[in-house]
Amino acid sequence: MRGKRNPQSTMLAFVNLDERVPPDHPLRTIKQVAEDVLSRMSDDFDRMYSSVGRASVPPERLLKSLLLISLYSIRSERAFCQELDYNLLYRWFLDMDLMEPSFDATVFTKNRRRLLRHRVGRTLFEEVAYEADRRGLMSDERFSVDGTLIEAAASIKSFRRRDEDADDNPKGPGEGGSRTEDFRGEKLSNETHESTTDPESRLMRKGKGKEAKLVFMAHALMDNRHGLVSDFRLTEANGMAERDAALDMLIRIPGSRRLTVGADRGYDSRDFVAECRDLNITPHVAQKKRWSAIDGRTTHHAGYAASQKVRKRVESIFGWMKTVGGFRRSRYRGVERTGLYGELVATAYNLVRMSRLIAEEEARVPVFA
Repeated sequence: MRGKRNPQSTMLAFVNLDERVPPDHPLRTIKQVAEDVLSRMSDDFDRMYSSVGRASVPPERLLKSLLLISLYSIRSERAFCQELDYNLLYRWFLDMDLMEPSFDATVFTKNRRRLLRHRVGRTLFEEVAYEADRRGLMSDERFSVDGTLIEAAASIKSFRRRDEDADDNPKGPGEGGSRTEDFRGEKLSNETHESTTDPESRLMRKGKGKEAKLVFMAHALMDNRHGLVSDFRLTEANGMAERDAALDMLIRIPGSRRLTVGADRGYDSRDFVAECRDLNITPHVAQKKRWSAIDGRTTHHAGYAASQKVRKRVESIFGWMKTVGGFRRSRYRGVERTGLYGELVATAYNLVRMSRLIAEEEARVPVFA
């Protein structure tokens, strides 16, 4: 028999959001881990806010919202607030009922300075990494390191000479308000030029034959066991940033045991190799064709070949962060704000990876009636 719709709207309904989410939904594990970590950060949140005044959006809800933006590739914070009005899954994840109104996008803007001042993004990332280590999902001896370029939220047209006056190159008529630029015959250099939109960005190209862009540089230290992000940094883009950031991350690994770190040829320098060995770290760095700092004492070990094979998985981390996490191009200006964004995206990646590993572990555990 043909069914017919009922035009009469329901006057009263009782909806349990938890029952609407499938029991095997991966967001359930992510929510559980995130809430365990955020509960340990309660003292940090108390220091962020005054004890008097109007109550704000709970910081736990704010941070979980930023994780959702990365997990579901939402293009902006404003678009997320619009979706929060009707998306039941988001409301369940944020512990919001159906009647509670969505908050405004300016909440993120007003609280970002507070998150930066108290380094909340860094603390959240470290707590999630600690949780992974506590569950036995992270290696404490085998690591890989790599860096990638993140486009800045600035156009090449904003890259001007430092001594140039703003009125020297006015906007042209009929060009949509864009400045007229002719870089032909002019040598562009970070020493003499800077972006007027984001002065902390730097002009760099990925390789020979590639176009130069205004970028930052992101660095990831990967655990070789399950491909989790053990540490993350975002720095100014320059020729020494990769090796300096790698050493900064490696020196913070606790313990006195001997470590290994896999890396590509960009890390094959005598200074980097020597400093790694001083830190009791064996550098499994890919060899250059000429003048390599790595010799047969390192390459003849089976562990070197294994590290060279596993280290390529770090590219999947950057691939996820740039595509799903929306970190290919920064949405913010400056190293500090872009770094906060990167830490939250790296945290979201770890949570996704952990949810899969935890599900696999639970599937292997036998259930006895």
